[in-house]
Amino acid sequence: MGQKFVNQTWVNEFILLGFSGDWGFQIFLFVLILAMYLITVVGNSLILLLIRLDSRLHTPMYFFLSVLSIVDLCYGNSIAPQMLAHLVSAQKLIPFHSCVLQLYVSLALGGSEFFLLGAMSYDRYVAVCHPLHYTVIMDGGLCLGLAVSCLVAGFLNSLMETIITFRLPLCHNVINHFACETLAVLRLACVDISFNKVMVAISGFLVIMLPCGLVLFSYTRIVIAILRIRSTQGRHKAFGTCASHLTVVCMCFGATIFTYLGPRSASSEDKEKMVALFYAVVAPMLNPVIYSLRNKEVMAALRKLVEKLR
Repeated sequence: MGQKFVNQTWVNEFILLGFSGDWGFQIFLFVLILAMYLITVVGNSLILLLIRLDSRLHTPMYFFLSVLSIVDLCYGNSIAPQMLAHLVSAQKLIPFHSCVLQLYVSLALGGSEFFLLGAMSYDRYVAVCHPLHYTVIMDGGLCLGLAVSCLVAGFLNSLMETIITFRLPLCHNVINHFACETLAVLRLACVDISFNKVMVAISGFLVIMLPCGLVLFSYTRIVIAILRIRSTQGRHKAFGTCASHLTVVCMCFGATIFTYLGPRSASSEDKEKMVALFYAVVAPMLNPVIYSLRNKEVMAALRKLVEKLR
């Protein structure tokens, strides 16, 4: 497994404890997670297909939604297949390099999603507060630039956090998690991790609070603009353009703020696993469902596609 020298272990592979050791519970989780993973793949792929085929969806909002669907697909594939394999395996081993890659990719995609949600809130702000200039302001160049910037920011932040995490000397190789996750890996260190905790806090502020600040600013302006609309129908229409995005924002930001910025307790590790499971499997599944069921344009595009197939 490795060579020990002064209480440090040179790790070649990690053991993931995962969830309960009860075999029946793990089979139940396998079926549940497999179903959610398949819905994630089908749902996000369908969103991408509808946006590609229907010219009415060739707008900035759906451009960002297509990027979000790609990120959700990649994020789900970075964790779910390995989790499913481990749920039906006696030994839950992951090679060192695979663990590093999984942490880097999942952290990068998760960070990119937060930045994307912030960019999408700006898009909704322009649509509601400056409707006459919407297509001029949110042109193709700006949309592409915002999307690329979100991805670059997410991957750069992940690179920094991954490097400082895996440079630490490790005392053992047993990770109390179902995947390679920053806080879980840090607990294996033989040395003081105060610096790493500070960096994780700074990273959390940049990745979570900055996009969250942009969301709050955008929706404050949106609410003010909606309240100025005299007709009830106009208010409902303006709010309807933001409802799906606001639902996803509350879901994703709420879960992650609870995990990383909430108070520590004796059961923090179990809470982290449950919230991480929600974000890794449930959120990518719910995103296309929320944007489909709450969006008349997407449903119209789906009905159009079904009619063509018939």
